[in-house]
Amino acid sequence: MMNYTGNPPSRPPEEQTGTPAVPAVRAEALTVVRGPRAVLHELAFTVPRGRITGLLGPSGCGKSTLMRAIAGTQARITGTLDVLGRPAGHPALRTRIGYVTQAPSVFDDLTVRQNLEYFAAILAPGRGAADRRREDVTRAVTDVDLTTHADALAGNLSGGQRSRVSLAVALLGAPDLLVLDEPTVGLDPVLRRDLWALFHSLAADRGATLLVSSHVMDEAERCHRLLLMREGRILADGTPDALRARTGSETVEEAFLHLVDEATTAARAKETTR
Repeated sequence: MMNYTGNPPSRPPEEQTGTPAVPAVRAEALTVVRGPRAVLHELAFTVPRGRITGLLGPSGCGKSTLMRAIAGTQARITGTLDVLGRPAGHPALRTRIGYVTQAPSVFDDLTVRQNLEYFAAILAPGRGAADRRREDVTRAVTDVDLTTHADALAGNLSGGQRSRVSLAVALLGAPDLLVLDEPTVGLDPVLRRDLWALFHSLAADRGATLLVSSHVMDEAERCHRLLLMREGRILADGTPDALRARTGSETVEEAFLHLVDEATTAARAKETTR
């Protein structure tokens, strides 16, 4: 079990220092087109530094496309998308962003440690960085609680363990921004709880910014801030408490459904006035 009990900080970093912080991610009129249709429609939002922002919405709403755009791997982007003060995809961001896709990105014929050593050598090549690489690998294996499986072949691990190897790769080099695409899918409740404890520790103790996507609404309560998506658009942006208060709902799921109904009604009204 992962030994993390970190709670979210009571105040965001900018409130603790008294000075406004530049957001980790800033989007204006962000649009992504795939084939003949737009997948993301003129999105405008920010992701605050040192916090966990949840990206929530049903499957197919554009969450993965948005995350690829932020990580710099998505083509055909228009609008503005700044990440850690630079345009998304800038070469200087490669070692500052840890990106975990839905499918585990590991080599089955290598052990857990060998997988991490391989990616650590890409991030910090050369003999002069050998000690740093060893420290990074050891820390990442410990972070995801795979110390006892460090010498096991990745291909022999369970699906949840393979997902943790992918997360460990993303943690190499202590990135400033972690982009995690549905990292808890298929995991048992205990492991989900422990991963969220790790996420909060990364934000509170290391100052990392996390953008975590999910279609499981109960995970929204674990985030400092939420972006609710539907059909390639941002339905709402705010804290869980603010979204519940805005809609008069008891849960984030109820708030999301309320906002969906509200958007659907507005769209129908717009159609009838044409």
